[in-house]
Amino acid sequence: MLRWLIGGGREPQGLAEKSPLQTIGEEQTQNPYTELLVLKAHHDIVRFLVQLDDYRFASAGDDGIVVIWNAQTGEKLLELSGHTQKITAIITFPSLESCEENNQLILTASADRTVIVWDCDTGRQVQRVSCFQSTVKCLTVLKRLDVWLSGGNDLCVWNRKLDLLCKTSHLSDTGISALVEIPKNCVIAAVGKELIIFRLVAPTEGSLKWEIIEVKRLLDHQDNILSLVNVNDKSFVTGSHVGELIIWDVLDWTMQAYERNFWDPSPQLDTQQEIKLCQKQNDISIHHFTCDEENVFAAVGRGLYVYNLQMKRVIACQKTAHDSNVLHIAKLPNRQLISCSEDGSVRIWELREKQQLTAEPVPTGFFNMWGFGRVNKQASQPVKKQQENATLCSLELIGDLIGHSSSVEMFLYFEDHGLVTCSADHLIILWKNGERESGLRSLKLFQKLEENGDLYLAV
Repeated sequence: MLRWLIGGGREPQGLAEKSPLQTIGEEQTQNPYTELLVLKAHHDIVRFLVQLDDYRFASAGDDGIVVIWNAQTGEKLLELSGHTQKITAIITFPSLESCEENNQLILTASADRTVIVWDCDTGRQVQRVSCFQSTVKCLTVLKRLDVWLSGGNDLCVWNRKLDLLCKTSHLSDTGISALVEIPKNCVIAAVGKELIIFRLVAPTEGSLKWEIIEVKRLLDHQDNILSLVNVNDKSFVTGSHVGELIIWDVLDWTMQAYERNFWDPSPQLDTQQEIKLCQKQNDISIHHFTCDEENVFAAVGRGLYVYNLQMKRVIACQKTAHDSNVLHIAKLPNRQLISCSEDGSVRIWELREKQQLTAEPVPTGFFNMWGFGRVNKQASQPVKKQQENATLCSLELIGDLIGHSSSVEMFLYFEDHGLVTCSADHLIILWKNGERESGLRSLKLFQKLEENGDLYLAV
């Protein structure tokens, strides 16, 4: 069913006090997503979306099923049923280049303590493993070694045939929350408030067995780690429940930057309001990161922050980008950023350059490089003057997509087919570029008229 997006304002949801939320009117001239398709197939919260190729994606959630969709038409292609409880992780599983059947595969993990390999072209259940002692919360594929890893209360290494190659001992009852590959055949696992670095040792002439060795534990976080991503080939970044952001060196695992002062007092904010914000611990939880070559974009509570890697400081922020916690963000071309939230909205932002003299104040202590503390007022005058003259950026709201009635868990961006969002309202919405879709419909109409000979008759 194709519907036009109804623009307009909205009331803040779930806030006791008035929120300084940036709004946008009905005339969203820079928002291309003016049409939408509502896709219905799930019967519970839809938590995961994964892109399969240029025109297909898979969705999964608490109903335990996986659905394959056509991103261009919104057609449901396949429904994969095999899990008996909610799905907790999903990842694409590249086929071997030497394999004649180069079908797209995915791995899914579930609270039923199973992992299934699916063929997304046929819907066939390729293989299944059910020997786990706990729920698998994260999956990652090490393509170079042709193995995949599952993270639960322990860390397991598997080959393509789903043979268990090696595993760690029991790590934690809370389990591994995130898993990232780094150089030198190593992986980093987030376990509670600890980061554990493991090295994989492949079989050699002297030893025919795979080994996974714990190399180091990083204990610098004070609370549970919620997000862990690679920034580039030199560093990775972690964020915690109490708003600690740490940038690490990917080779020697040393700390490069540390900060947790997300809500520094500002003279432009009411003191009582600032106290209320600080009392809400969720307001500083770092739920998600995304990166490009220049910046790290952080979803911090209800806000968005942009940290420039070269300048080593925040260049833009929106402390209240949404009414509720921001769950997922992604950087798009043309300096655009998309965010989705528990408040049910999806918002499009543009990173614009401006002089700091006219910019929104950025917290002075935010993302200071490790080892640099506060300096005295006299010494800080040249620095302050230099910052005032420096070119910074602002995050300007250019689009507000209102279609879901509950928390938007995540989204996917297709350059040619639009934006896909999934929600706790059990729905998936395919947001379309209205101008592009109108042009395609006109083109199809003219082609049909030309085929029938009606075009020349009409002329």
